[in-house]
Amino acid sequence: MSLEQEIKQTRPFKNEKEKALVNIIFTNNWLLLKQNKMLKKHGISLQQYNVLRILNGQKGQPITINEIISRMLDKMSNASRLVDKLYLKGYVNRDQKIGNRRACDVVISEKGKLFLAKVTETLGNMEKEMGNMSSEEYAQLNNLLDKMRNNETEN
Repeated sequence: MSLEQEIKQTRPFKNEKEKALVNIIFTNNWLLLKQNKMLKKHGISLQQYNVLRILNGQKGQPITINEIISRMLDKMSNASRLVDKLYLKGYVNRDQKIGNRRACDVVISEKGKLFLAKVTETLGNMEKEMGNMSSEEYAQLNNLLDKMRNNETEN
């Protein structure tokens, strides 16, 4: 189904750039809805999943809350709160520094690694079900999105 049909667009877009921007926003929301629905079944949010992936990528090396924030997809997330929730579930271990919630070293626990593997497999199955684009088309899309972001001027 085309974007225009999905959003019941009654007038043409001004140009292809406007349509692309609306399409990116619409597609982002569509992906988030699918991912959140699947992750909710596992009792975890998309932001918590992102933190677990960041920690897993550390290969057992500790990382600070500030470094987690710098790597997150959603920069508006409260990483301290996310780590607290993951800690209560037993998915992370932390070495808290007195007086500063962000001054702590965080690592993924064994329980967290097992949980992450299970959830990642489920997400992978979801990804297999969506779209019928080739690997080359996904590479082209990635290059175009990178190009779009890299043309941003610094303030």
